[in-house]
Amino acid sequence: MGFKKKQMLGFGLILLFLAILLSFMMFTLNNLKSSMTEIVENRYEKVQTSMEIRQLFSRSDREILFAANDANTEERAESLEIINENHSLIESKIAGLSSSLNKGKAKQLLKEFETQYASYSITEAEIIQKIKSGNSSDNLSSLMDDQREKRTKVISTMDEFKDYQEGVMKDTLSNSKQTYEDMIGFVIFAVILSILVISVTVVWMIRSTSKDLQSITKVIKNIDFKNLSVIPRIPVRTTDEIGDIARSFNDMAESLEIYNQKEKDFTEKISEQNWIQTRVADIATMYQRIVDVEVLADRFITRLAPMMGASLGAFYVKRGEGVDMRFVKLASFAGDGEDTGRREFRLGEGLIGQCALEKKSKVIEDIPGDFHLVTTGLGEVNPKSIVIAPVVFEDEVVAMVELASLEAFTKLQKTFLNQVLDTLGITINNVEGRMEIERLLKESQAQTEELQAQSEELQSQSEEMQAQSEELQTQAEELRMINEQLEERNRETEEKSKELQVAKLNLEKQAEELKLSSKYKSEFMANMSHELRTPLNSILILSEMLSDPNDSKLNEEQLEFARVINSSGQDLLTLINDILDLSKVEVGKLEVVFDEMNLSELPELLHRNFDHVAKKKNIDFIIEKSKNVPDIFFTDEQRFQQILKNLLSNAFKFTEKGSVSVQIKKADEENVAQWIQTKGASNWVEIKVTDTGIGISKEKQKLIFEAFQQGDGATMRKYGGTGLGLSICREFSKLLGGWVIVDSEEGQGSTFTFFIPSMPEGFKYVDEAIAASPEVAAANHDDSAAPFGDQGEPDAVMMDEEDRDKAKPFCNKTVLVVDDDHRNIFALKNALKHEGMEILTAENGYECLELLEKGNDIDVILMDIMMPGMDGYETMTRIREQSKFEDLPIIALTAKAMKGDREKCLKAGASDYVSKPLKLDQLLSVLRVWLTN
Repeated sequence: MGFKKKQMLGFGLILLFLAILLSFMMFTLNNLKSSMTEIVENRYEKVQTSMEIRQLFSRSDREILFAANDANTEERAESLEIINENHSLIESKIAGLSSSLNKGKAKQLLKEFETQYASYSITEAEIIQKIKSGNSSDNLSSLMDDQREKRTKVISTMDEFKDYQEGVMKDTLSNSKQTYEDMIGFVIFAVILSILVISVTVVWMIRSTSKDLQSITKVIKNIDFKNLSVIPRIPVRTTDEIGDIARSFNDMAESLEIYNQKEKDFTEKISEQNWIQTRVADIATMYQRIVDVEVLADRFITRLAPMMGASLGAFYVKRGEGVDMRFVKLASFAGDGEDTGRREFRLGEGLIGQCALEKKSKVIEDIPGDFHLVTTGLGEVNPKSIVIAPVVFEDEVVAMVELASLEAFTKLQKTFLNQVLDTLGITINNVEGRMEIERLLKESQAQTEELQAQSEELQSQSEEMQAQSEELQTQAEELRMINEQLEERNRETEEKSKELQVAKLNLEKQAEELKLSSKYKSEFMANMSHELRTPLNSILILSEMLSDPNDSKLNEEQLEFARVINSSGQDLLTLINDILDLSKVEVGKLEVVFDEMNLSELPELLHRNFDHVAKKKNIDFIIEKSKNVPDIFFTDEQRFQQILKNLLSNAFKFTEKGSVSVQIKKADEENVAQWIQTKGASNWVEIKVTDTGIGISKEKQKLIFEAFQQGDGATMRKYGGTGLGLSICREFSKLLGGWVIVDSEEGQGSTFTFFIPSMPEGFKYVDEAIAASPEVAAANHDDSAAPFGDQGEPDAVMMDEEDRDKAKPFCNKTVLVVDDDHRNIFALKNALKHEGMEILTAENGYECLELLEKGNDIDVILMDIMMPGMDGYETMTRIREQSKFEDLPIIALTAKAMKGDREKCLKAGASDYVSKPLKLDQLLSVLRVWLTN
């Protein structure tokens, strides 16, 4: 029986038993379904209906009692209406039960209930009629007694009907349980029987096929997968599917043997080809830097003979032309001195001469016994094979090679020799050409040196004679002039000495005046910064609060007014910063810090800060960066970015359509040298900012770099601005060792070119200027620290808006605001109240200490620095002296912002430092950090 038939028979028996089992289970389940349907859909429904009838009957009875005894006219009418409705429902439900009953006793009980209910209904109707006639309860007493008696019978009959239906349900449920138990027993028996039948069938199928499969497995296990040249075969005993597997395996084994043999042949060919190519490349590498034919011949025969397996070899090179042409031995391998082969031969002389004449190779296998012997340390041996091969270049034999071996040369070695000799002719020709050129060069150099020596000898003789003549003439003249000069210099020295003394005194006086003036100017700038920023702080905070559309109660026009006030305040702050920058540059007190920066990030930085401007004005913004621009660059990154910001801001401001482009490339030092000294820089970068704006006339291109200057009055009125941007660019570029130039035509746009050097060591004069100015005013040190980002970033990390909304750290927190300026107190008080904080205020340090002593539960202090009486430094020091306030957060606020104020504030006891004018988000971020910590 075939494997397929066995499988079909086995699985057929299994399916048969499964079908029988399934049929019985379906029959049993149908019986269970019928029983459950009888319980749920029939009996339960009848019990439910009888309960509903009883409920309606009871309600009607209550309504009659109420109408007869306690109800007024309106309530009585409503009760009678309910009784009529219930009567109709009871009759409809009795009719429904009558149609669905299938048991004799159930029908008898229902008939009895109908009779009793009809009698009850008659009595009920009489009671209702008397109630409608207005009879009192006393007149109805006999009817009510009769009604109660009939009601008892009706309820008793209905209970008996319900109990009968519930009994039928219990009997049906008991029968269902018995059916279910019988089904479980049969299923268990059928499953056991099926398992036995299926097990017997499976064992029979396995035993009938395992024998053939074992024979196949045994053959497969005996296969040597490392050697597939001979694969064992499976004996074919059956004609079924297993027999087909055996035949297919035998066919596959035969194919694998054929493929394995082809693979071996291919691998052998590849190995031979690799062997040839490797040795050809080795010899070709040897040719390099050889400039002498004899060296070439010696190295070639020494390298070739071992590769060919030769024990003896000779190399001949052609010498002469025509009748004088001959081949001379230049090198040999394993030869016995001069006796190894002929020293020379001509065309046609001997076998080697004949091969040279015919330009063909020859292999000699039958070597005569008296041929030249191969010499070893132990004796002499006759060679078994000799090969003679010509070296041809441009169809002319230029050399001959002869090799002898103790074994016959293989086909692979002959192929290798032919490939080597194909390139040897070119190499010999090149080496001979180089030798001829070297010989001619040496002859030319010798002749040149000889002529040069003769020329120099003649020239030196002529110069000596002329020098002697001139020397005699000049000596006399020099003596006379020296005397006159000495007398004149003595007089000048005396006069200059007097002038220098006077100048020294004047310079010392001017230096003292300049030093005093610089000190006054620095202090004036710092005070002006404080006086200007203090009111500006209130303006910016209040206008920012008013312009918030989510929190403001102003209308749209008033919101716009607030935004204009805030924008104007920001412009005023920028103007203050620009003026202070120029002032510090002018007195040589602007701090410049040369450090490493990454130029590869510059294009992304510019796009991030100006793409929105370009999009708003609907103009193109293009940035190009050359690949040769170094990534690492040494300069003051803050001032560098400020220059680019000012240049791009100007370009966008004066461009209405077209484009603004930035080109970054490595600058040519010779080109830069025409504008500025290039000494000391490791490399230069050139940045061009080009726009298609209004342009600048030639006569005004120098004027625009002066402070408070623009092209003309009309430009300033149309485009706004202070005229400080380009002046700051020019001054900052000078501080960084660079320069800014402009190329523009009116109406054609402008190109500003910024040259800047990379200065790893910085500028010596810049360092000296900083070291000599410890009192430098840093009025905008914090405000301009990040020209392309948020200015005045605090030490604390800013939280994003979502976290801020979730955290709500300000509710029920108490802040003490210490400031002598009522405007600042008003602005801060309103801003912080808006965040849910409790506000306490003090106008100086004394009031602050008094509030703390009173035991107020204060969570954070905002401390102004410049206050009358006791300033912020002393106040913070006194607070920190008290151990109970060691961890109380104190945030220093100041508008003066002198250099070193941050360190001074932290040393005095401040937890953090924020400069005025305050940014509300910045202040809230700092407060959030300290309050959550």
